[in-house]
Amino acid sequence: MITVTDLTKSFPMGGQTLTVLKGVNLQIRRGELIAIIGASGAGKSTLLHIIGTLDRPTTGTVHFDGQDMFHMSEGEQAEFRNRRIGFVFQFHHLLPEFTALENACMPALIQRRNQADIEPEAITLLQEVGLGARLHHKPGELSGGEQQRVAVARALLQKPDLVLADEPTGNLDTHTGEALFAMMRELNKARGTTFVIVTHNDKLSAQADRIVHMQDGQIV
Repeated sequence: MITVTDLTKSFPMGGQTLTVLKGVNLQIRRGELIAIIGASGAGKSTLLHIIGTLDRPTTGTVHFDGQDMFHMSEGEQAEFRNRRIGFVFQFHHLLPEFTALENACMPALIQRRNQADIEPEAITLLQEVGLGARLHHKPGELSGGEQQRVAVARALLQKPDLVLADEPTGNLDTHTGEALFAMMRELNKARGTTFVIVTHNDKLSAQADRIVHMQDGQIV
């Protein structure tokens, strides 16, 4: 589904250049759950952000179903992200003034879909992630694990082909993190959604279909 070819990414730093990605090549097959592991600074998050078109590469290409992602305009990329890619970050980024249900609906509301049409889908997703009784609670009334479950439901609302998760269990205790990962694994199998998960947790990454190990900006 996704082909990453000769990807590099450099940043200017104090008159010098810091190269974070150094010729990364990767293929991601539809329906896989992939774990990307490596030390801090290895380039994992940068790679994830470029695959998700949140950042641009210095050189190289990312093809999604044969389409060159960086030959799109910024507007086309934004629409593509909204329709086909879901994101889950280490910090849930929920809007505090909205309920769990309203937060889960947000990607579709941004696309100007009718709220009455999408709420049943969002309720079903929140029930799937174990929050059927917490639909009308605001983030401040939810535990950390519950907030991340809302973020996962939000990521899945548009029925994306791909979910990119950057350290989604990083701020959770061990038990809650394991439960969240197990839930994503279950959703991956049940829905056939492709997951690419950056994690430092070796126990969790061992449950993935494939482990991609990064070191010093390269896949090793």
